[in-house]
Amino acid sequence: MSIYTILYDVNYMADFTEDFKGLKCPMPVLKTKKIIKKMTSGQTFEFVADDAGAKVDIPPLLKKTGCTLVEMKEDNGVFTFLIKKD
Repeated sequence: MSIYTILYDVNYMADFTEDFKGLKCPMPVLKTKKIIKKMTSGQTFEFVADDAGAKVDIPPLLKKTGCTLVEMKEDNGVFTFLIKKD
């Protein structure tokens, strides 16, 4: 599956999805790390969080765990992350 497929296929569904809204640092990072451990190469994980710290804390975690940040977007203080395990 290519990055193009992930970003532009309206029927695309991530392998793992979670809603971390309402959780404060460090919980979104800790829960993301736990899910990454369950993932296999090529799988994707999409989650939402409303803790602004996630925007800063998630990219370094992904670098350490061999994942790619495919997309991050913000809408009214809610961040949506799509990551892929390399």
